[in-house]
Amino acid sequence: MEKLLTPRTRAVVLTHASNVCGTLLPLPETGAFCVEHGLRFFVDGSQTAGVWPIHMEKMHIDALAFTGHKGLLGPQGIGGFLLREDMIDRIRPLLSGGTGSISHTEEVPAFMPDRFEPGTMNLPGIAGLYAALCWIQETGMDRIRTHELALTERFLTGVHSIPNLRIIGKKDCKGRTGVVSLQTTDKDPAQTAFALDDEYGIMTRTGLHCAPFAHKTLGTFPSGTIRFSFGWWNTQAEIDTALQALSDILK
Repeated sequence: MEKLLTPRTRAVVLTHASNVCGTLLPLPETGAFCVEHGLRFFVDGSQTAGVWPIHMEKMHIDALAFTGHKGLLGPQGIGGFLLREDMIDRIRPLLSGGTGSISHTEEVPAFMPDRFEPGTMNLPGIAGLYAALCWIQETGMDRIRTHELALTERFLTGVHSIPNLRIIGKKDCKGRTGVVSLQTTDKDPAQTAFALDDEYGIMTRTGLHCAPFAHKTLGTFPSGTIRFSFGWWNTQAEIDTALQALSDILK
């Protein structure tokens, strides 16, 4: 990162984990780097919120954005945006309009959270996300993460014994989330994903995962990869089924 600094550098923008290969990026070290060089630190926590701990103060994060429909288990169309106190006046709202709190003004109020919430709020989304957060607190984020990583480790271990498959990213669970991308060496990934769905009822995501630059960096562009993701409701038996399905399809 030192090599990328220029006199014009003002901030570092980082995702907490790759949505393609699951690799976790070093937030604490990057935050310390930003403090050392007087830079702002903006983080996208969409891939980790609800499963991995994110501590804004300890990690020196100035702004954190996240979605509610992934690890937080809420409905689509809801998310969050957290700001350090000294950043509130430095961020300009993307949208402006009525809030219902100070209706006689033409602009959104200056105070939080109304400053960033113009128009009608997504109350069903808020209620759904609240219910999901209650469940996560009751179940325990550490328990959820431990379960997901155990399934991921079982899957990675099994993939090593299947010919014509290449794991993209880290080969074990250290420093990764419960997302695994695979590249098939002799078959189109879309064909493999279709066979998994059609013949075995296994849903994956194939292609470029809305991240073509990441795939170019990983050497998987333009065909992309087959992406598996594991969650609380998956079982070890399902992992074994997926491994057997891959072995059958690629033999």
